[in-house]
Order: sequence, then C-alpha cells, then structure tokens
Amino acid sequence: MTTRPRLLGALLIALALVGAIGYTGWRWASTDHARGAAPLDLDRPGTLLYVDDRDGRTRQVSRDAPEQVVGVGPACVRAYAAGGTLSCLRTSTVPGGFEVAIFPRGLAQPTVLDLWGTPSRTRVSTSGRLVAWTVFRSGDSYMAGGAFSTTAGVYDLATRQHYGSLEDFTAVVDGQRFTAENRNFWGITFAADDRTFYATMASGERTWLMRGDLGARRLEAVRDNVECPSLSPNGDRLAYKQRVDNRWRLYVLHLDTGADTALAETGHVDDQPAWLDPDTVAYARPVDGHPAIFAVPADGSGQPRRLRAGSSPGAPR
Repeated sequence: MTTRPRLLGALLIALALVGAIGYTGWRWASTDHARGAAPLDLDRPGTLLYVDDRDGRTRQVSRDAPEQVVGVGPACVRAYAAGGTLSCLRTSTVPGGFEVAIFPRGLAQPTVLDLWGTPSRTRVSTSGRLVAWTVFRSGDSYMAGGAFSTTAGVYDLATRQHYGSLEDFTAVVDGQRFTAENRNFWGITFAADDRTFYATMASGERTWLMRGDLGARRLEAVRDNVECPSLSPNGDRLAYKQRVDNRWRLYVLHLDTGADTALAETGHVDDQPAWLDPDTVAYARPVDGHPAIFAVPADGSGQPRRLRAGSSPGAPR
C-alpha cells in the first residue's frame, strides 16, 4: 500500500512524541491519586478506558460521568482492555523502539513483546486471552522511499503462542489464494470463540474485510472497503470506517444480511471504533487540534456525543 502510509507520516511523528513523554506521567498520576483515583480496575463494569494525551497515561472513567477519573494505569501510546487483560503499546527502553506490555487481571507483572514498528491499534478478546496489535513500519522492499506499510500480529496468553504477522497466514480472495507481495494488514477484532477474528487487508488501492481462523492460520475475504473493524458484543455487527472520497466515515455492517448503516458522525474519523455496549460505538477524532472521544448510537440515529478529551477508547468489559 502506497498512498495511505504517506498520509500517516505526520501521525507517526505525533505518536512517537506521545510515546516519548509517556514515562514522565507520574506528575499527572500523583494528582489523580490525590483526588481519590485508584489503580485501574479492569473488572469494573460501566467504565471507559482511554489514553490521556497530556501525559500518555491510561485512565478509567465512569461512562455516566466521563469527567470523573476513577482509575489510573501505565503510560501507553495505545491501549485496550477486555476480560481483565490490558494491552498497552508503549515505548521500550531501546531508543526509538516500541513494545506491547500485556497486563493480566490485577495488573501484575506484564508479558512484554517487541513490536515491529510504531504503534497504531490494539485489541483484546472478550475473554482476555488473545491480544492483537497493528504497527506502522518502513523498509519493505515494495514500498517507495519514505513510505510506510502496516502489519498486525496476535498473541495467546493461555498457550503463550505468538502467531507472528498476519502476512504469514494464507489469504484467500474470491476463492483463490492471494499471494501479492504488497499485502498489508491492520485493525484486528476478535470473536467470542477465541479463534475467529476479522481484520483489514490491503493491496495496491483495494481493501478487504478478512475473516480469519487462528487455528488454520487462514484468512478469507468477506467484502471490499472495510477498514478497522470492531465486532459488537453479541458478534452480529461490525463497526468500521469506510473511505468516502478523501475521508473516512463510520458505518455498522450487519453480518447476517450484509447491510450497512451509516452512523450519525459525518466527520472524518481515522480510528478503530470501540463498542461501549451493544447500542453505542465510541471513537476518537480531533477537536481544535486535540484528540477527543465521542460516542454515537450504533443504529444510525441520534447525534455524536463528546465524552471527554483523550484517545484510544476502550471498554474493560
């Protein structure tokens, strides 16, 4: 993929800057704790997890009162939690390097894996067993100089199996094995069986929604023009972004019928949405040059509602 990565060059710089300041967040954390905020409680329902872009710390707020911080966690560039597991994409001790720190229930000593590029997305399966990430990287032979590609990987906490890059999986499009060298993957989301997942694959100017099988190490195209999918809590719908002209719009795909619902957010959204509950989709987009988290009904009704400043929204359900 050649055009999309160039557009993301500025974003990469911003992400690197956020990561670089992540470990200096103790001042903000001390202020939060002084106001009564506790450590993150990943089993607490009705809350929203996000990354505070002032200092890179993860914070937890009540969905009913999103201005009130109830928990503070580690510094991350991107974060997501589910099933008592927190995935934290962060800077590493190697200059310019990044890693994924996977904290099990209770925020004990994390499992730490090196990342292959600059953090972009992360997800955790509902059970808390599987963790996925997407990164930007440079240096692929098919890329033009200065351009970036994307790649995605999965780790199983129960078996300690690292599935490596999705580029190593068998990809099938229109019933035929797809072997193009310039394949890029991003935006993994997991089904409840801890085996099935969805992701975006791109090659050239085309994108596909891929349904994956971890056990078979296989992906099969479902349809075109679906990016950054996010599976609903009951598994029947996918929230995603779709390219419309020169911007991305948010939609919900009904997996049983193939029907699309355009959400009430009409602005440009470059994010992987997250489901707060079966009826509500959250996402981040900039407001006056700073990231903010919004929520919108999943049925296309209503209007976007600003929850708070921050990015990387996720619900620790």
